[in-house]
Amino acid sequence: MRCPYCNQDNTRVVDSRPVEENNSIRRRRMCDACGKRFTTYEKVETIPLIVIKKDQNREQYERSKIEAGILRACYKRPVPVEKINSTIDAIEGKIFNTEEREISSTRIGEIVMEELKNLDAVAYVRFASVYREFKDVNTFMEELSKLLEGKQE
Repeated sequence: MRCPYCNQDNTRVVDSRPVEENNSIRRRRMCDACGKRFTTYEKVETIPLIVIKKDQNREQYERSKIEAGILRACYKRPVPVEKINSTIDAIEGKIFNTEEREISSTRIGEIVMEELKNLDAVAYVRFASVYREFKDVNTFMEELSKLLEGKQE
């Protein structure tokens, strides 16, 4: 690693520790030439994931879109931010564990609904009503009855 102060190549790692829930490593380095210290971060390079939309357009995966949908579904619900973040992390984990370079938005929606069902029933129904595009009260009631049947088991 090149020293940012004197541009020498002779640097060594003095200290390493995981950061961001073990997703990256913070390294303190010291230059052998000038003796100054600096910090670097290492993060695993992820393969870009492409989302295939319903209209067959393709776009790069964005975590912020899932976050926005879940936050909208959980609006004014008694769900702690930590649980929302861990749910988003779980969703992302499932998406990236498929080890595919492309995933359909339909599959992502199904994964989100699975996780929301465990997080908050009202948030699940809110998300499902938009995602599944309920046309009338009957389809809405069918989804509610499925949810209630699952709770009674």
